[in-house]
Amino acid sequence: MSARAGPRGVLTLLVVFMVINFADKAVLGLTADSIMEELNLSATQFGTVAGSFYLLFSVSALLVGFMGDRVRARPLLAGLVLVWSVAQLPILIPTAGFGFLLVTRVLLGAGEGPGFPLANHTAFTHFPSHRRSLPAALVTMGGALGAIVGGPLTILISEALGWRAAFGALGVAGLLWLVAWLRYGGSGPYGASEETPVAPGTPAVPGGEGSSNATMPDRVPYLRILTTGTWLGATFATATVLWALALALAWIPVYLEDEIGLSKAGLSLAIGLPSLCAIVLVLVGGGLAQRLISRGVTYRVAQGVVGGTAVAVGGLFMLGMTRVEAVPLVLLCFGVGFAIGNTQTPLANAAISHVCPERQRSAVLGASYAAATMSSVLAPYVTGRIIDAAPSQGVGFSLSFDLAALLLLAGSLAAFLLIRPDRDAVSLRRPVDPEAESAGLAR
Repeated sequence: MSARAGPRGVLTLLVVFMVINFADKAVLGLTADSIMEELNLSATQFGTVAGSFYLLFSVSALLVGFMGDRVRARPLLAGLVLVWSVAQLPILIPTAGFGFLLVTRVLLGAGEGPGFPLANHTAFTHFPSHRRSLPAALVTMGGALGAIVGGPLTILISEALGWRAAFGALGVAGLLWLVAWLRYGGSGPYGASEETPVAPGTPAVPGGEGSSNATMPDRVPYLRILTTGTWLGATFATATVLWALALALAWIPVYLEDEIGLSKAGLSLAIGLPSLCAIVLVLVGGGLAQRLISRGVTYRVAQGVVGGTAVAVGGLFMLGMTRVEAVPLVLLCFGVGFAIGNTQTPLANAAISHVCPERQRSAVLGASYAAATMSSVLAPYVTGRIIDAAPSQGVGFSLSFDLAALLLLAGSLAAFLLIRPDRDAVSLRRPVDPEAESAGLAR
């Protein structure tokens, strides 16, 4: 790399960024049994700790999202990584208990909340509108790699050095990434602070640089954007996917070890199954959407229908997870059920990006992610309450997975019916109501 990396180099750094981001989230679930035993925590208490990670997650995602339209990505991402890396290191203190763990998870969530939307926004500054589906998929894929790489390493470190050492190792990894980002990272030419360039020969794909986005006003009232079907449908569908993800991060390792009977070695291999599936499915989904758009297929089909179908399939496989008995079938349902919904997330971000001006993209993506991650606050806690209230832990898990599956099916329906970037982009090109603008809704 040179002093400043090109689009592919920055995209690579952002993928690694998401690897660490996901591993930081997953470490609590992967060391759950050790933490609950040492600190003598009930399922509800552990669920509270897991959910506390998302307490400031949404707020920081929203605030930093608005900052992302005014401040360059380089210092913003650096600040986030510094916060979440420092938050991991105090867990190394041997006397750190429940309260300490709770506070550091809240701080970690505040640092990581804006990470995913800001990483997408930063990646989008290096690519024009009609080429964003695949970069969005690659950024999402980084989270999957976090489970594949970080999961086994976390278990290995925890088994060899104790669960606290796993937290410390991730803090150090974040600081190393920070050094690389400050040297090589930065925004591209399609950022919010510059005019979006159109390269000679850019195809006039539906809604691409030669179409609706090219005539999009410099600014649109935020209320108009946040009440489009695309924003609402994409946000709700993402919320159902994040519910399932938060459930998996906090409770799946316990389920696979206690209910399915996997050993630590088996767990380290099985925990990466959804991520392996996600890498394939996210890349296929992103590549399919980008190819459909380049061939003139509407954004509604390429992003709404493709993404909604993935979420529906995830819900159906999750319903099957506690209804099959053979371990290979359980793992198959687990792998697909918790993975395929991730195909929707990058497509949702690309769809939202299409219906808002470049200068407002970071704020709009941040608002969507902030709203969607509210489900992540509830999922671990609700699951813990269901498990504690159920006649057995196995019954509690079954009820929790069924709830997550039904939410995914509802999310797929929202994606099918509401995500229509082509229509909403055209609607937002219409003149703004002067009275609404004077009321400050455009700011």
